[in-house]
Amino acid sequence: MASQSPPHQPIGIFDSGVGGLSVLRAIRKQLPQEHVLYLADQAHIPYGTRQKTEIRDFAFGITAFLLAKGAKLIVVACNTASAAALHELRARFPQVPFVGMEPAVKPAASLTQTGRVGVLATPTTFAGDLYAALVDRFAQGIEIYKDTCPGLVEQIEHGKLDTPATRAILEKALTPMLAENVDTIVLGCTHYPFVIPLIEAITGPDVRTIDPAPAIARQTARLLDQHGWLNPAKARGRLQFYTSADPASLEALLPRLLGETGSVTQVAWSGLQLEIVTAD
Repeated sequence: MASQSPPHQPIGIFDSGVGGLSVLRAIRKQLPQEHVLYLADQAHIPYGTRQKTEIRDFAFGITAFLLAKGAKLIVVACNTASAAALHELRARFPQVPFVGMEPAVKPAASLTQTGRVGVLATPTTFAGDLYAALVDRFAQGIEIYKDTCPGLVEQIEHGKLDTPATRAILEKALTPMLAENVDTIVLGCTHYPFVIPLIEAITGPDVRTIDPAPAIARQTARLLDQHGWLNPAKARGRLQFYTSADPASLEALLPRLLGETGSVTQVAWSGLQLEIVTAD
């Protein structure tokens, strides 16, 4: 039970792939002493085009796995999974603190000077009640331009952060927004912060790009502090990675995307449960 979780237990973080590493990077900066379990459900990537019920089942299975490994708090480091499953996760695991992602519509609406904001996110995120509620509450009178950036998640998963194909996807999304005088870009997918340099090269210096990861790290710290679960250790926390696809692929990307590495263990789906793959 989460109520018995001592401070030295790990934070659990999950995403469909490497996108959540942008959140982990911010958490490592904010909470370097915390141990972390990170699960990438790369067997099912991308989540953004899947049915909500399917994503919920994945989220339930992953959360159960991370809790069984001792996670004291779960960060749903995936906008799509947050949109599809966060409410249900809190209902199913009421003893567990969850931190979810939401598109940074509120800060974008307060920062824009032109009243025109671009949002890059997946179809499932745009279709969710959470996104609609954010726009309704915080973006009245703001013109919002949306794009789902088809193929961008897959490019980032393969480490193709600055290739002609990646640039073409972003130019197709951003050029019409720039023509409408958008001055603020919201990244509604945790993969997208890894291409901020390319986004900024396309938009130029007068357009602000909002990375939600630092705010997620601060919320994680607030919740741990509230529960008395901050790790008091001085040493840097341990990282343990899991993937439902090829461990070598994830391991190869860690130094580039995270700036550090860790052991990667393969897991596999057995029905709606995750199990560690053991060598024969």
